[in-house]
Amino acid sequence: MTSAKSLRIQSHRWGMIRLEDGRQFKDVKLWPGHAREWDWNETGTRHSPGIQLSDLQECLETPIQRIILSKGRLNRLRVPEALITELESKGYQVAVLPTDKAIISYNESIPHLSVAALIHSTC
Repeated sequence: MTSAKSLRIQSHRWGMIRLEDGRQFKDVKLWPGHAREWDWNETGTRHSPGIQLSDLQECLETPIQRIILSKGRLNRLRVPEALITELESKGYQVAVLPTDKAIISYNESIPHLSVAALIHSTC
């Protein structure tokens, strides 16, 4: 497990995620030692077909054990079954959850596991 510190999500609401260091994002990528805006335009992500492996690529360059993928607050962001299968075949624990539950799971996981999360703050 990596020793890089993961930042907790301090607060959130529709369209905003605030980390414990005060930074705010609309959508965020989190992994040990890193947090940055999740810009869907970088990889062409859309609600359908959903999250792509390319959205996670930089997160996977750091040793992680668990990946948490947010489906949005209204579950509109899809997570293809093929992506889940591929990640699990590589040994990752994968959780796909609505945003509120994804944030709780992320915050509860970071003291115990090396975890990455993609959090969508709206629909």
